[in-house]
Amino acid sequence: MKAPKNRRVFVIGYGAATPLGKTFTQTWERAVRGEAGFRKVTRCQVESLCNIVGEIPDWNPLAFDFSNEKEVYNWNASFVILTMAIVKEAMVNAGLQMDQETGPRTACLIGSAINGTDAFRIAVGKMRDGEPLKVSPYLLPNLCANMPSGKAGMLMGFTGPIFSPQGACASGNHAVGIGARMIRDGDCDFVLAGGVDMPIMPEIIHGFANMNATIKVNVRDRAYTDPAQASRPFSRDRRGFVFSEGGGVIVLAADEAIARYGLQARAEVMGVGWTSDAHHFTRPNPDTIIRAILETIDDAGLTPRDVQYINAHGTSTPKGDATEVECLRAVFGEALRHIPISSNKSQIGHTLGGAAAIEGALTIEGMRRGIMLPTINYLHDPAFDGLDFVPHEARKVHHEIALSNAFGFGGTNCCILFRGV
Repeated sequence: MKAPKNRRVFVIGYGAATPLGKTFTQTWERAVRGEAGFRKVTRCQVESLCNIVGEIPDWNPLAFDFSNEKEVYNWNASFVILTMAIVKEAMVNAGLQMDQETGPRTACLIGSAINGTDAFRIAVGKMRDGEPLKVSPYLLPNLCANMPSGKAGMLMGFTGPIFSPQGACASGNHAVGIGARMIRDGDCDFVLAGGVDMPIMPEIIHGFANMNATIKVNVRDRAYTDPAQASRPFSRDRRGFVFSEGGGVIVLAADEAIARYGLQARAEVMGVGWTSDAHHFTRPNPDTIIRAILETIDDAGLTPRDVQYINAHGTSTPKGDATEVECLRAVFGEALRHIPISSNKSQIGHTLGGAAAIEGALTIEGMRRGIMLPTINYLHDPAFDGLDFVPHEARKVHHEIALSNAFGFGGTNCCILFRGV
């Protein structure tokens, strides 16, 4: 193998669709206003108190210029069309155009936690109804984890490597990390890195509810009359995460490619750290999370005192949030009192495989604009005395070095350190 080129890697654009909006711009504008994107589920019927979710508002796969009824019928795994839309937005946002030079040098890495489960669910329904001949011939392609990247390539014209990093809820950070390494080493010049999930189905909702992972909203809960208050990371009354759909794509580029094509850098990928727990399939392991954070900072050639903001994984579960704070205290010590921490999941909920890329894009935009997004719905927890969770409202403050955490089922951890430019 050739020696690595050791190129620097920058972010030049991004796209997203979240419960706050169908585009990154809509998501950002509502996030800055301190809004949340939660409501009672409309995608399906459930028999559960875990019925508050985050749905992409006004989502219509037929609304895109590349889509039509046949396309939507054939590609009934919803994450396919959604990925195509987000990739297109991200490339336009970055000003990246495909031609004979850029196309072969552009890769696409889109992770997912549940992939095309909704397409399989439709096929199972056909079999249950005694209609095996109506099972779609597109079923297997719809289930392929790489298919969203492949369809995005057919739409936009890139022919570099495509595959799906499967890191559960850390998939987006894994995509950024792998993509950054590919650019650094010279395998490609551009990478579309991210994650997408459209998981709002009754079986998935009930599964998470029976796991006691998602919030059960009864008449005594403050979200009963105001669903916007359902997700409350680090709050003393947190009771589980809000299940959401959405995705994000971050466009990475080599330093020399930015100069060559007249593109604009928005942030630099400074460090990547990744570990696995070897502990439990849902309960986090503090030792390996601490190691992931330390390795991220070390990979950037920095020290913990250089970090100015932390975009937390912050799911709003009692154990998860407490463990993350425990790990941050172990890494940063007393200095943690002076580092703002916030969780975008307070506004967006948990988009599973889409979460890390969405949060990475919001983190970078925050550095560009000098804004730290808030942790809304926060009620002080004495266990976290002295920590600054940017409660309730966005904060105007200049910052250049940000850590973005992501942890997933199966004991997978991946953290990214970004530097604003």
